[in-house]
Amino acid sequence: MLILSGGTGTPKLLRGLKEIITPEELSVVVNTAEDLWVSGNYISPDIDSVLYTLADMIDEKRWWGIKGDRTLTHDFLLMMGVDEKLTVGDKDRAVHIFRSNLLRRGVKLSLTTEAIADALGVMQRVVPMTDDIVSTVIGTRQGVMHFQDFWVSLRGMPEVESVIFTGLEEALPCPGFLDLLEREDTVIIGPSNPVTSIGPILALTGVRDRLERKRVVAISPFVGNKPVSGPAAKLMTACGVPANDEGVAALLGKIDLFVVDRKSDYCGDCVRMKTLMRTKNESLAVAKGLLDLIECS
Repeated sequence: MLILSGGTGTPKLLRGLKEIITPEELSVVVNTAEDLWVSGNYISPDIDSVLYTLADMIDEKRWWGIKGDRTLTHDFLLMMGVDEKLTVGDKDRAVHIFRSNLLRRGVKLSLTTEAIADALGVMQRVVPMTDDIVSTVIGTRQGVMHFQDFWVSLRGMPEVESVIFTGLEEALPCPGFLDLLEREDTVIIGPSNPVTSIGPILALTGVRDRLERKRVVAISPFVGNKPVSGPAAKLMTACGVPANDEGVAALLGKIDLFVVDRKSDYCGDCVRMKTLMRTKNESLAVAKGLLDLIECS
């Protein structure tokens, strides 16, 4: 089973799936369009959140970073006058250093991800969507900025006028992604932001064409008419689609089974179930419900 993931909503689903699916049966392809260099180290936020979730290390209060991590290095950098805009934990930074040292030696991101997974004891296959550089750029009235500047530094406050993925036209799915698309019959699009988390994965050359031959199951990141977290609503409006399940379906394209929350107003073909995952038990319940739907459909 192949899961397409961003960095917040889908890891909550993975928290449940990993308890009922063997590691050999669970593979995850992760968005990399929000990656960036910070203080000399390469951060891949969505990959890290997926890896930390599968390694039982994720900070479940924030859904990024490592639980119990301290920020001594970050705090000391601020004291020295370094404007480090992301609050990076010390253990989290060690992972970034591990990755960056490999990247500087010319190792591809997909292979560095394998190495980190091995070091953390993650047995599931975790693959970046591409080994090429893709960046999410948000156009606002305050100027054009990287997604992390928009979401972290400015807390998503500016009005969004455009969303652009630089480097996407030249980027190719990494070999591991293509291999999974060839082998897996079912692809689950997780409940992540359909614009900036799932959008870049689907937009890579050849991905949508290959999904035409697969059974595609998508879970909406909306509960009722609001996203559970993140700036999805604002970004969807900027992309010209309604900020609801209808807009999610329009952005994702070909879906064979669309799962929405019981509170949804969506009128199209779908299956309704409780999709809010605030606890591990709720994640497990959604995962079991999803697998039952897939087996019965």
